[in-house]
Amino acid sequence: MSDTKKVLSFAVELGDILLRNGAEVYRVEDSVLAILNSYEITDCDVYVLSNGIFASANETTVNASSMIRHVPMYPMHLARIAALNNLCRQVCAKTISIEEAWTELERCKKLPGYNLPIMIIATGVGCGGFAYLFGGSPLDGVIATIIGCLLRIFLHYESRMRNSKTVTNVLASMVITILAILFSITGLPIHYDKIVIGGIMPLVPGIPLTNSIRDFINSDYLSGSIRLIDALLTAFCIAIGVGTIITIAHLIGGGVYV
Repeated sequence: MSDTKKVLSFAVELGDILLRNGAEVYRVEDSVLAILNSYEITDCDVYVLSNGIFASANETTVNASSMIRHVPMYPMHLARIAALNNLCRQVCAKTISIEEAWTELERCKKLPGYNLPIMIIATGVGCGGFAYLFGGSPLDGVIATIIGCLLRIFLHYESRMRNSKTVTNVLASMVITILAILFSITGLPIHYDKIVIGGIMPLVPGIPLTNSIRDFINSDYLSGSIRLIDALLTAFCIAIGVGTIITIAHLIGGGVYV
């Protein structure tokens, strides 16, 4: 393998993992270019989309090399992004060789996320806080906290079924609404609509929407459009799940849940 291909392979792999874990498009482009330029590969082009990387180097020489990567959208993992940014700086500063960097890259890829109990507690507290923030009573916040904990457990086991994000969002929003209505029919003085609002907040695509706006500001219109469509589809799936259950409850209960 030529030096050009070796460096390009590493740079694109690092960019792939950055993008896969939620890094911004401009960050991925800057990282790939910085690595290439640090090895005096200046005849290069890098084009990054929200779900793909196109890169070429030394096109006018015998060591010409190019790579294309399709990168599916995955949940954000800030710890991996931070570790990869640090690795990129080390490679650019030549304090680590490419061979050693590959080993470190594999370690970054395997950095674990938060364990399930912490995620359950964080999701529950978040749901309860949002339910109260949007006008619910303290009791609404408590119920939303319980539903948030159950939501995280559901998402954990549902992820093993490897359903598409569309199906997952519809099912999760349906579960939230069903639980809120079940708590409501027990006779407790709660507002199920506030509980539903709090419960769906972990599903709301805040980061994709924010990143799409950032991409538009940076004139990355195609990447911004991809992220915006992803955010809108996610919101649409949530609306379908919630609306379907409320409609069914309305038909069964004779309008009591309107």
